[in-house]
Amino acid sequence: MSTKRNVIFLCFLAILLPVAGCAELTHTPSREAAHTGSRGIGGLLEPIRQKYDLPAMAAAVIVDGDTIVWDATGVRKAGSDVKVTPNDKFHIGSCTKAMTATLIATLVEQDKLRWDITLSEALPDMTDEMHPVYRNVTLRHLLDHRGGMPSKYQSWPEGKSFTNMYNLEGSAMEQRLTYARMILREEPEAMPGTEYIYSNAGYSIAGVIAEQSMKEPWENLMRTMLFEPLGMSTAGFGAMGTPGRIDEPWQHMIKDNELVSVEPGRLSDNPPVLGPGGTVHCSIRDWAKFVVEHLKGERGTGDLLKSETFKLLHTPGFGGDYASGWVVTEQDWGGGKVLTHAGSNNMSFAVAWMAPMRGFAVLVTSNQDGGDVAKACDETCWMLIREFLLSKEVVKGR
Repeated sequence: MSTKRNVIFLCFLAILLPVAGCAELTHTPSREAAHTGSRGIGGLLEPIRQKYDLPAMAAAVIVDGDTIVWDATGVRKAGSDVKVTPNDKFHIGSCTKAMTATLIATLVEQDKLRWDITLSEALPDMTDEMHPVYRNVTLRHLLDHRGGMPSKYQSWPEGKSFTNMYNLEGSAMEQRLTYARMILREEPEAMPGTEYIYSNAGYSIAGVIAEQSMKEPWENLMRTMLFEPLGMSTAGFGAMGTPGRIDEPWQHMIKDNELVSVEPGRLSDNPPVLGPGGTVHCSIRDWAKFVVEHLKGERGTGDLLKSETFKLLHTPGFGGDYASGWVVTEQDWGGGKVLTHAGSNNMSFAVAWMAPMRGFAVLVTSNQDGGDVAKACDETCWMLIREFLLSKEVVKGR
């Protein structure tokens, strides 16, 4: 997620929210309407999708901590007439990071890992060859982007490329181990613990630590310890759908000022080495199930983890505003602490806002990146915050 993009949206909300009480509120959904599921918000999304000329959008709203309203609008592929459905899969990019952090928290609670385990402890076979500065980097450092790892703009080892990473030998688990060896040999970008540097590589190495602890691929751990317990039946990895078919949303990107449809396939996402930091896809409803679990966790009613573990995941461990896959901020509309993150693989875009004090969250995705997609998703988030949260408060105050 781009820190600059997040700051822009925070400013956008700060500009709009003070006038919310004066705005004409045209839609006040009842609790019964909120339970109508996929029939709830398509009509609200479509004008924004048309305004920004996106192939498709999907969104979900969580109210009262556990009620999900979701829908999707548009087409699976630009230029086709195959419409998206509310249960279609969308790529969530770096919003995967909060899921990987939740998986690791589960392993910590099971005493399989420790938050303060160091790289030399977790990856002893690499200790001699890794840069000495990395040896005392902890798992918590990695999840809070405090490990001194290369930034997201330098996700590949020096002299390597996207294609090189796709052509590594072995299984996805073996490829990530090779990738970790390459990254850990290099000079750190900063001294660990001293500076926030958003790093996909750091999350990949956190995933490798989980894999080496459990002797299972990160993908399997995510399925068995996260997706299955939460009923996220659509969740998977990489591009959505089948090559040559339009059975799920195709991804889109802007190239030479033109919208290009990207056929699903092996190269239609980041390589598996970056999986723990950003290759999950799922329906908007299933993503909302994950966020519901985090809202419940803050109240002490979560199913996966203890309340104190959820609170640790939502609290920066080294100052700053980043905590285990979430940017932590303060927003009046959220009653205080609000958590957010955006995700992109340069072909899809996703953003989440979660307000634990209100039991409220909004999630928005599109099967396009580039152009005005971030602006469209931000505008959609604000619209849903206004319609499903602030309008209810205005009505209660009358």
